Amino acid sequence: MLVANPALSSILSMVLASVPSFRVRPFESELALVTYMRLAPVDVVVTDFDSASARADRVSRDLRADQSIPHHDYQVIALASMVSPETKDLCIASGIDEVIVKPMSPKYLLERVQSRIARRAASLAGYRPVRATTSRRPDFSQYGNVIPLWTRERPLPTH
Repeated sequence: MLVANPALSSILSMVLASVPSFRVRPFESELALVTYMRLAPVDVVVTDFDSASARADRVSRDLRADQSIPHHDYQVIALASMVSPETKDLCIASGIDEVIVKPMSPKYLLERVQSRIARRAASLAGYRPVRATTSRRPDFSQYGNVIPLWTRERPLPTH
């Protein structure tokens, strides 16, 4: 986590660290973050557009281009005070996966990080969600004792 405001960084770190399986590391500089990422794999990087020394788009672009980082399957969540068309273009160009507009609830960030980690785990496991089709009803009669009571041929009860 690389956030411009130390107080916000502390609060967000505390909320994220409330999940026992998360290892949360706040960093004061981009150099510290890069050094850590060279040593340990990272699942999600949270960075800030409001940081003067380490803007989110520059950090993300630098991380994605750094060949000394062995694991490049992390995701980047950027925090921004406002999202303009220019910000959107910078996010796309730099490889930012998601933008959260500040102010936001720290619990919302926690939900987004959990969602990103779950989505990544599902894709690594090869799970692809199957969309249910609403056009036809499933035929449960193939499973033995199940008999469809309401079909299109018989009208539904009106009581």
